[in-house]
Amino acid sequence: MELLFDYVLTVEAFLLVFVLVLLKASIKFVPQNRAFLIERFGRYQSTKEAGLNFIVPFIDVVAADRSLKEQAVDVPEQSAITKDNISLHVDGVLYFRVLDPYKATYGVENYVFAVTQLAQTTMRSELGKMELDKTFEERDMLNTNIVRAINDAATPWGIQVLRYEIKDIIPPNSVMEAMEAQMKAERVKRAQILESEGDRQAAINRAEGEKAAVVLAAEADKSEQILRAEGEAKAIIAVAEAQAEALRQVGEAANTEEGQKAIQLDLATKAIEAKQAIAKESSVVLLPDDKTDAASLVAQATSIIQTLNKG
Repeated sequence: MELLFDYVLTVEAFLLVFVLVLLKASIKFVPQNRAFLIERFGRYQSTKEAGLNFIVPFIDVVAADRSLKEQAVDVPEQSAITKDNISLHVDGVLYFRVLDPYKATYGVENYVFAVTQLAQTTMRSELGKMELDKTFEERDMLNTNIVRAINDAATPWGIQVLRYEIKDIIPPNSVMEAMEAQMKAERVKRAQILESEGDRQAAINRAEGEKAAVVLAAEADKSEQILRAEGEAKAIIAVAEAQAEALRQVGEAANTEEGQKAIQLDLATKAIEAKQAIAKESSVVLLPDDKTDAASLVAQATSIIQTLNKG
């Protein structure tokens, strides 16, 4: 009886262990952003996604474990020839992810190796379409063309290439020396252009300064001439006004008896002075008609003035 009891306990323990093993084998916990591909008797059965999943133990097996995260693969350095027959050494980094775990598993043997080789061949093909200078200037366009070409070819593999980045483009030493000489010449050219622009601007500034100085001098001379003319005009007006005032006062004085006598005396004096001047300059001696002295000259002048007044 005791042996039978021990046997029953042994069977129950075995069954318990067997059940636990079955449960462990049938339960599969799939991590986030991963996928398990299940095969049954060597044939694809299903794809288990993240979470708790059940399979038939000892019949279903996990044939492949695929990551759905973005992956970065280093593309090894390789040689490529540009459109202008320049040999380059180029390497890069490829970023991709698995969209369809079934195609990535059964569509290609090793999708990482396949997409890396495809990136290399595509890069050589795209570089062959461009000249050396364009490979440096249009690197973004080159990366875009490579990504588009890889995606077109990698669709049957369930792979999506997100981006491709060229790390280094290394031309031959001779080309590097020529590029350095060209860059040096460009820098010298730019320096000369900047220097000439500076000289031209300085000349323009000097010319503008001289022009402004000439304009200011002309304006100052114009103002001086205007002021001088205004001063002369005012002086002429003042002289004219003074002369007019003098004539007015003389006229007023001439209207009086004393004024008439003064005028007669002045005229007589001037007549005598005139005859004396003529006598000094000429050898001819002028004598009055009646052969009288200077008093007769005064009388003649007074007579002439009186005749003029009567007229």
